Amino acid sequence: MTRLPTLFISHGSPMLAIQESLAHRFLLTLGDTLPRPKAILVASAHWETSAAPAVSLTPDPQTIHDFGGFPRALFEIEYGAPGAPEVAARAVAELERQGVTAQTHATRGLDHGAWVPLRLMYPQADIPVAQISVVRGASPAEHLRIGRALSSLRDEGVLVIGSGSLTHNLYEFRGADIDAAVPSWVSDFSAWMKQRLEAGDAASLVRYREQAPFAARNHPSEEHLSPLFVALGAAGDGATMEHLHAGYEYGVLAMDVYAFQ
Repeated sequence: MTRLPTLFISHGSPMLAIQESLAHRFLLTLGDTLPRPKAILVASAHWETSAAPAVSLTPDPQTIHDFGGFPRALFEIEYGAPGAPEVAARAVAELERQGVTAQTHATRGLDHGAWVPLRLMYPQADIPVAQISVVRGASPAEHLRIGRALSSLRDEGVLVIGSGSLTHNLYEFRGADIDAAVPSWVSDFSAWMKQRLEAGDAASLVRYREQAPFAARNHPSEEHLSPLFVALGAAGDGATMEHLHAGYEYGVLAMDVYAFQ
């Protein structure tokens, strides 16, 4: 079986699902460029748990519309992919084998961090999907460790995706147009992350909060960058990075997509 890469996808606004943009068009083609996975495990910024990661066991995940103030068309979308309880159980076993305490959730559905990119990548919704949470307050190093515990799933045909946003400060949104100018505090942070990822410099990346320019301004809270560390960890030590897509929306949302192999 082909060993799958891991992905970090910046999902931006829920409008990515229906609004024409460079990122929307890119994700429409991304699934066709990858080996077809047996199942998908998504670490989403929109599922946070306390103390330990949780994994969804439901065989029939519901589509969660976890947002407000958007067009009705978004709330009418249903992404009917089956769940992947066996993969979820394997994830729990691997986490615990590596000394990472894990929880399970019997009914958790797919939040928009999962179904928005997957609906574009795999519109047939015929690949089983499970979710794993990020841990509120856990460090980048802890999320890297969570990812590393999941790395063996790649050899079993599981596509591990971290879905968040390379930059995510909605306090700075201010109703900008989708093609608004990008301020230097956003572009400088994005460039630093790309350089460190290209160098495979995990030691600096896990300390991005101290080392990257404008780190706290781009991430007032860390949940949207935590999935990057899960994806990077799941690729295993010595993984190489491929920068699949770059761009910005609304000036403040970097829409980068990275693959790790």
